[in-house]
Amino acid sequence: MTNPADGSDAAERAAGAEPTLDPTAVEVSVVLPAYNEADSIESTVRTTLDTLGAFLKPGTYEVIVAEDGCEDETPAIAERLTGEIAAVRHFHSDERLGRGGALERAFDAAHGETLVYFDTDLATDMQHLETLVNKVRNGDADVATGSRWMPGNVADRPAKRGIPSKGYNGAVRLFLRTGLRDHQCGFKSISREAFEAVHDDVEDRHWFWDTELLVRAQREGFRVAEFPVDWEPKGDSKVDLVRDVFGMGSQIVRTWWQLSVQPRVTRRMTLAASALLVLIALLLSTQYLPFGEVFDHIGDADPTLIGVATVVYALSWPLRGMRYRDILAELGFDERIGFLTGAVFISQTGNLVFPARAGDAVRAYVVKARRGIPYPSGVASLAAERVFDLLTITVLAGLVLLGYAAMGELARVTASLTGASESGRIAVIVAVGVAVIAIAAVAGIVLSARSDRNRVRGLVTRLSSDSYADFVAGVLERFVGDVQRVGGNPRAFMLVGASSLVIWTLDVITAAIVLQAFDTGLGTATLLTVCFFAVSVGNLAKVIPLTPGGVGLYEAAFTLLVAGLTPVSPAVALGAAFVDHFLKNAVTIVGGVISMLALNVSLTTAVEEAEEMEEVEEPA
Repeated sequence: MTNPADGSDAAERAAGAEPTLDPTAVEVSVVLPAYNEADSIESTVRTTLDTLGAFLKPGTYEVIVAEDGCEDETPAIAERLTGEIAAVRHFHSDERLGRGGALERAFDAAHGETLVYFDTDLATDMQHLETLVNKVRNGDADVATGSRWMPGNVADRPAKRGIPSKGYNGAVRLFLRTGLRDHQCGFKSISREAFEAVHDDVEDRHWFWDTELLVRAQREGFRVAEFPVDWEPKGDSKVDLVRDVFGMGSQIVRTWWQLSVQPRVTRRMTLAASALLVLIALLLSTQYLPFGEVFDHIGDADPTLIGVATVVYALSWPLRGMRYRDILAELGFDERIGFLTGAVFISQTGNLVFPARAGDAVRAYVVKARRGIPYPSGVASLAAERVFDLLTITVLAGLVLLGYAAMGELARVTASLTGASESGRIAVIVAVGVAVIAIAAVAGIVLSARSDRNRVRGLVTRLSSDSYADFVAGVLERFVGDVQRVGGNPRAFMLVGASSLVIWTLDVITAAIVLQAFDTGLGTATLLTVCFFAVSVGNLAKVIPLTPGGVGLYEAAFTLLVAGLTPVSPAVALGAAFVDHFLKNAVTIVGGVISMLALNVSLTTAVEEAEEMEEVEEPA
């Protein structure tokens, strides 16, 4: 909760003459971001007023204390000063807004056309304030910033602060191409015009806020002037050298992506890049697999068994709709299986067509657009489904692996991983990593569900306290909370878990029938065992969305394990993997097209509108 209090508000509570300030006469607004500054805030305010008064006319400047959720006497001191001095205003917040958030709120409410801020410890010599103000006020620059690292004026900083600062500024120059020496000096000014033009695009609300403001102002064509200042460290820095530096590093990458990469990444380019990855993988595969032989085996496969496999796989789709219904029911939404099966078909078709699992967001869009289910709930329900998928295939792979170990064949499993397929080994390594993460995440969620506690935010903020970390923590909290509602209800957990087991068992049986269509001569037990293992590991491998539908990763893992654990040749195993994956993707696309026609949904429109919904969900 925030409560702005300006000088006139305080004066009404003060006994004595009411101080006055004409807002229309104010040209310069100085903001002092304050967090627990009771020992110094009054002297800082008075020093600032004296310095401004030395080169500006009375009534043409104001000083705003942007107090940010303080836990000491700073609010009381700032409130008293507003009652005593006409040029002082105070903005209070009951909760932490972050350094950038507090500055932005104060700038929004400031009266001046020249907006200034500096750190309240007055580490920067106040003799430079006139230069800082007048560079923008006189039109010499749109943004001005002091610099502690310009040649000939390097500040004397302790190594524990100087080294990270140099590293940070070097990274900003490298990735964001600013040409500036010092981005984090707490001594900056900006014109109202420049601030209004860029502040809506500044996403950080903490220590990276002013760096991002500088970068975006430069990219918009505004003139940024950097000038040397005398600077002396005062007290301990409030920057956490692990948490905040890590967070600012992630913000550099995020801003670089948004400004330099994202504008160049068109839908056509992503599709082309994904197709190129698949093509490269296939070309590399020709180095160790005779593709002519592979296609010969595919041509010899029993078409009747392929048809049976197609029917078996198609039977799993109504079960997917039923499982999704049970998840939504636990979240308070009651929908029909037919509609939800169609929504699943459409989203999975989107995942086949577009990279980076863009189809997942499509499902949340479809259930919102056609049934009014809130977008966050749609995302959370889909995420819960993904958790059960990962848990199920991880458990299946683990059980088979334990079975091999019990039969004394673990060495053979290990030996299979040293096969000729480098891509297969990479796929298996990816699968193992995904499985470990899945088990840890599911275990944490289930345990927290039993204790009715959600520790996500605490874990995230230990790594970073920037606004994106806060946003991620909020999303994860909502996700974990919704999964807890399913995982915390034993009946719902067993129901959704059982349907997931049946769905993936049908997926495995489909692969086993396809493999049998290649006349491998394998017994039923061996066939099912190796397919449970190969299909589970193959699907874990394709969780990372490197290509649409995971094409390439699935085939690599499947081929490596089948050829390594059975007498089946790599050419036959790869042919079966191709047919199995193609069959499943074909059923998905046919079902997706039918569902799109039935529900009147355009896939490309759904992807675009889902992306817009995601942007709305992010913090301003």
